[in-house]
Amino acid sequence: MIRIGIVGFGNLGKAVFECVKNFSDIKLVCIFTKRDLSLFKETNAKFDSFKNIQNYVDEIDVMIMCGGSAKDLPADSPKVLKYFCIVDSFDTHAKIFEHYKNLKSVGEQNGHLALLSCGWDPGLFSLIRLLFESISKSPAQTFWGTGVSQGHSDAIRKIDGVLDARSYTIPNKKHIKMAEHGKLESSDAKKLHTRECFVVIKKGINKTKVANEIKSFPNYFKGYKTKVHFVSQKALNKKHQKLFHAGKVFGSFSLSDKFSLMEFSLKLESNPIFTSCVLLSFARAVYKMKKDGAVGAITVFDIPLKYLSNYSTKELLTKVL
Repeated sequence: MIRIGIVGFGNLGKAVFECVKNFSDIKLVCIFTKRDLSLFKETNAKFDSFKNIQNYVDEIDVMIMCGGSAKDLPADSPKVLKYFCIVDSFDTHAKIFEHYKNLKSVGEQNGHLALLSCGWDPGLFSLIRLLFESISKSPAQTFWGTGVSQGHSDAIRKIDGVLDARSYTIPNKKHIKMAEHGKLESSDAKKLHTRECFVVIKKGINKTKVANEIKSFPNYFKGYKTKVHFVSQKALNKKHQKLFHAGKVFGSFSLSDKFSLMEFSLKLESNPIFTSCVLLSFARAVYKMKKDGAVGAITVFDIPLKYLSNYSTKELLTKVL
C-alpha cells in the first residue's frame, strides 16, 4: 500500500482527497494546511498543520503538492522534499528548468525523489508533444481551452486587493483549423490564445491598477490579449464556479506528398478531478522508482509508462498491449 499525504487543500487538494478512494493501492494518511485547523473539523479526513509535516516521516511515502505555482510550490516543494518524496504540479513553463535544478539538488542531498511539473499540461501533454515531435521531426502545436485555468486564477488571487478570481483560456478557432491541416506556422501560445478574467476586489481598490497588474503578470498574462472584468463575489459564485477545461495537441508532417496528422485531445468537466487522477497515478510511479533507488528530480519523461499502472506484467501484455 502506497501511503500519501496532501499538501494544500484548495480545489486540487480537495479533488485528490475525493479521487484517492478510487486507487485501491493508495492510502491517504493526512492533509497538511497552512490555514486554521478549526476550519476542517467536520471533514472526513485527518488534517494537520504544515509546520508539523516532518513528524510524519515514517508514515508517508509520497507527498502530493497541491499549492499554486506562482508562490506556493517554489517555496514549499523544496521544504517538503527534505523529508519526503513528492509529486509536484508546478506549471509555470518558463521556470520549469530553474525549479528542476533546485529540486534536484535538494532531492540528492536528502535522498528523496521529486517528480515536478506533473498534471495534464505540463505532464500528460508533455509526453504527447515529445512523442509527436519524435515522429514528425517538427514542433507540436498545443491549444488550451476553452476552460478555467487553475494556475492563472491562483496567480490573480495573489495580487494585493484581489479577493477571488477566475481566469479563462480561450484558443483561436481559426488557428485550430489551420493546425488540423498542417498550415499553422506559429507555435507561439500568446498568438493562439486569449485570456478572459473575472475578478473580485476589496472595496476601495483601484480597478485600473489591478487590471494593469494582471495584464503585466509575467509567465501568466504578459504578452497575451487579456480582458479583465470586475464582478461581485455573488456574481462570481453564480456564474463562474464550474472548473471545466479542454486542450488539444497536434503533430503533422508531409513526406512523399502524403499528409499525416496526429491529434490528442481532452475535454474535462472538472479540471481538478482529472488532474488529481494524473497526480495519483504518477505518485505510484514515484514510489516504485524510489524503491529502485532513484533520488533527485525527474519529469514525466523519465518514468517508464508501466510504472504508472497497477497491472502485472501479464496483464499489461494481455489486456493493454
